[in-house]
Amino acid sequence: MTLLVLGILIWWGAHLFKRVAPGIREPMGQRGKGLVALALLAGVVLMVLGYRSAESYELALYPPFLQHVNNLLMLLALYFTSPGPSKGALFYRMRHPMLFGFSLWAIAHLLVNWDPASFVLFGSMLAWALLEMVVINRAEPNWTAPAKGSIAKDGMFLVASIILLAVIGYVHGLVGPSPFPG
Repeated sequence: MTLLVLGILIWWGAHLFKRVAPGIREPMGQRGKGLVALALLAGVVLMVLGYRSAESYELALYPPFLQHVNNLLMLLALYFTSPGPSKGALFYRMRHPMLFGFSLWAIAHLLVNWDPASFVLFGSMLAWALLEMVVINRAEPNWTAPAKGSIAKDGMFLVASIILLAVIGYVHGLVGPSPFPG
């Protein structure tokens, strides 16, 4: 679990670095973006290795219907992390669609993974996404919504999200448990 926690800490630190220590980050310029990207990559690798190697056990069995709720939340998570909300007509006024989608991703995984390693990973990612929204809002209180897009764009990104969910679900089934019931 040590690698998992270390990866989570690196993820949090790299994402919050710009807002928590702007005096250090700003002089780094473009080089700083590369260093943050490397830190994020290292954090993700450590989280994956730590999660896969963590000795974990199911604390309880989740009700089977939650797998369907998980898949619906994952579809919404993919849509909100796409450009759809800012390019479409339905959610263009939403300030943090990607972080909201990331939060849905974490909640979806918490619904169907009732083990300590999952609680640590997905719980910390949910907490990070929520904190990130607060930190951004405080650092940049003046925000203007993008121009309203079209319903067609919403539809296009929803269809793309459905296709992406199928692809991700297939790959997920190859490397771990299948997210699709049956």
